[in-house]
Amino acid sequence: MLDWPILSVLIWLPIIGGIVVLLSGEGGARRTALVVSVATLALCVPLWSAFSTATAEMQFTEHASWIPVINANYALGIDGFALPLIVLTALITPLVVIAGWQVIEHKRAQYMAAFLIMEGLMIGVFAALDAILFYVFWEAQLIPMFLVIGVWGGPNRVYATIKFFLYTFFGSVFMLVALIYMYFQSSSFEILQFHGLELNLTEQILIFVAFLAAFAVKIPMWPVHTWLPDAHVEAPTGGSAVLAAIMLKMGGYGFIRFSLPIAPDASRELDWLIITLSLIAVVYIGFVALVQQDMKKLIAYSSISHMGFVTLGLFIAFTIFTRGGGEIDGAALGVEGAMVQMVSHGFVSAALFLCVGVMYDRLHSRMIKDYGGVANSMPIFATFMVLFAMSNAGLPGTSGFVGEFMVILASFKANFWYAFLAATTLVLGAAYTLWMVKRVVFGEVASDGVAALQDVDAREFLVLGVLTACVLLIGIWPAPLVDVLHVSVENLLRHIVLSKL
Repeated sequence: MLDWPILSVLIWLPIIGGIVVLLSGEGGARRTALVVSVATLALCVPLWSAFSTATAEMQFTEHASWIPVINANYALGIDGFALPLIVLTALITPLVVIAGWQVIEHKRAQYMAAFLIMEGLMIGVFAALDAILFYVFWEAQLIPMFLVIGVWGGPNRVYATIKFFLYTFFGSVFMLVALIYMYFQSSSFEILQFHGLELNLTEQILIFVAFLAAFAVKIPMWPVHTWLPDAHVEAPTGGSAVLAAIMLKMGGYGFIRFSLPIAPDASRELDWLIITLSLIAVVYIGFVALVQQDMKKLIAYSSISHMGFVTLGLFIAFTIFTRGGGEIDGAALGVEGAMVQMVSHGFVSAALFLCVGVMYDRLHSRMIKDYGGVANSMPIFATFMVLFAMSNAGLPGTSGFVGEFMVILASFKANFWYAFLAATTLVLGAAYTLWMVKRVVFGEVASDGVAALQDVDAREFLVLGVLTACVLLIGIWPAPLVDVLHVSVENLLRHIVLSKL
C-alpha cells in the first residue's frame, strides 16, 4: 500500500492542470496539457503495482470531513472494479490531447483545459466512496463535455448539447432522490453503509428504478439511447473518443457500485427487464447500425449494441444462481465479462472515432459514400482501421472478442435463448463493420481527393499505435485485467446472493 494520497493526486492534478492551462493562454496550452495528462497516466503505474488482488476491501482509502452538518465526507477508495476504469481514463486523455494537437485551432487552451478537468472529475466518479461526493463528480463532468460539444462541435451542436445535457441531468435527479432517502435511513452518505441497509422489497424496487433512470441513460440503454448518436455526430473527435471510451462506462459502474449491492432483491425481481432491454440493444440496435451512412453514427449505434453486453453480463447472474443452485463461478464469468467488455470497448470505440477523425481532418466528410480505396493512398492508416474494425466485430485475438465471449458463455448457463440472441452480435457486428470497411477502405476510389490523401503522420501513428497495443494485449493476454477483477467480483456476488428480506 502507498502511504500518500495517490487518489487525490490523480483527481486534482488534472483539474488544477486544466485551470493552469486555462489561465496561461494559447502559448503553452498544448505542452502543459500533455505534460499534466502524461504525469497523471504515470501515477497509474504505482497505483496498479501497489494494488492487492488478494482482497476485496477498498484500497488507498482517504477520509476527511467535508460537510459535517449532513455527515458528508471527502471519502475515496478503489477496488477491482474502479482500478481498470481509472487507468482507462488516464490513458485515453493524453491520446485525445495528442490527437487534437494540430487539429484544434480555435480556443485551443480552453479545449485542452476542458479535457483535463473532465479527466479529474471522471476519476473522481470511480474513486468516490461518499454518495454526495460521487454525485458532485457525476454531475460536474457533464459541464466540460457540454462545452466541448457546444463550442467545437458540428453545425447542429446546440441541439445535440441540450439533448445530451437534459437526458443525463434528468436521469440523475432520480438518483439524487434515492441517495437522500438512504441518507435518512442511515444518517450517512457512505456508499459502503448503503450496501448494508436493511430495505424491504418496495423500498428496494423504488431505489432500483431511481438508479436505473440515471444509469440507463448514461450507458445508454434502449430506449433512452437517442441522445448518443446526436452527441457523437456533433462532437469533435476528442469529445467522441472520451464520451464513448469513458463516460458510457459510468452507467455500468453505477450498477455495480449502487444498484446490485444496495437493492439485490429488486435486482433479482427486475433482472428480466434489464436482460430484455440489453438483448434489444444487442439485436435491434445492431440492425439500426447496418443502415447508417455516417461513419460516426454507425460507430455510435455500435457502441449502444456492445454496451448491451455489459448490462446483460451483470444481470444474468441472478438467473445463473437460480438454475445453478447458488453457483458463483458462472455468475462471476458474466460479471467479469461485462467489466472486460467495458475496458475493451473503451479502447476500440475511442480508436474507431479517432480513425474517423483522421479521415475527417483530410476530407471534411464523415459520409461513407465519400470514401473508397483509402487503402491505396493510406496503407498504414488502413491497417490500423481494419484491425480496430475486426476487434469491433469480435475477432479472436483482439480485446473485442474476450468480454463478449465471456458474457455469451455465462448466458448459456442462464438460458440458451439469451446466449443465442447475444451471439447474433457476432453476425451483426461483422455485417455493419465489414460493410463500412469494405466501402471506405477497400472500395473503388471515390474521388481525386481520396486518391491524394496523405497517410498518417508520426502524431497520428503514435495515438493509433498505443490503442493497437492495448487492443492486442487484452485480446491475447487478458489475465492481468481479470486477476484484478476476480476477488472484487466474487465479493459482489456473495453480497447480492443474500436476500435483505
